[in-house]
Amino acid sequence: MEVCRTIAGYRAVLAGYRAAGESIGLVTTMGALHHGHMALVAAAKAGNDRVATTIFVNPTQFGAAADLDAYPRSEAADIEMFRDAGVDAVLIPSVEEMYPPGEETIVETTRLANMLHGAVRPGHFRGVATVVAKLFNIAGADRAYFGEKDYQQLAVIRRMVRDLHFPVEIAGVPTVREADGLAMSSRNVRLSPQHRREATVLNRCLDHAEMLAARGGSAEHMYGDAAEMIGEQTSGTLKAFDVVDPDTFEPVTGSVTGPAAIMMSVEFGEGDDAVLLIDQREIRP
Repeated sequence: MEVCRTIAGYRAVLAGYRAAGESIGLVTTMGALHHGHMALVAAAKAGNDRVATTIFVNPTQFGAAADLDAYPRSEAADIEMFRDAGVDAVLIPSVEEMYPPGEETIVETTRLANMLHGAVRPGHFRGVATVVAKLFNIAGADRAYFGEKDYQQLAVIRRMVRDLHFPVEIAGVPTVREADGLAMSSRNVRLSPQHRREATVLNRCLDHAEMLAARGGSAEHMYGDAAEMIGEQTSGTLKAFDVVDPDTFEPVTGSVTGPAAIMMSVEFGEGDDAVLLIDQREIRP
């Protein structure tokens, strides 16, 4: 596996693959790898001749410096996980490499980036779109793989690719969960033992909402029950619970009679120790 620290070096390696007529699948990460990331790698490996990855903790998608500083980092272990999974090349750039001094260009999906989870985390999706656009431009991959857990992020990236005519196919990969149902996330390691036990409430809320939809329940009923479950069963704070049309992301109200996406976020802890977890479910009553 080629471990590249510079954009030029990474481009040279990937140019060699393309010159040999080989297709490239891209998996972008912020490191702290887990089985969810490996599912992305497996999908990329199954659909392409070569798998290229990145490890970069992107500062522009964090709202608070404390959250950026607390983000888990395990570079040596991450490299070995990628190597064991059969990855061909990984880019691990510095912040200065990705954001040259004086840089001033941003990429933003103006509507999608500022609604729902984007309203909870202002500027987050602008940072995501900007860094992903950079990585697409650097790698020139045929396909890129993203987890469906980050439902709005996947929609933002797909819209950006469509609007800016990036020649890359975007593939969504189903959420990978722990045995108790908690969606795998690099942030899970920051949870206290109590909060880790409580965090399973997100998946239970989604199960309950899907059951309500099957019985003709309303979006408002789903929200009310989720708020009650979180308030009674955990010390967490419900930050968002949105039921939207999966294509337009417009809010769904009243009885959920057609396809819908449920996106929720819950914060555990306080201050610099707070951890925001997200989860999602597509339902088709």
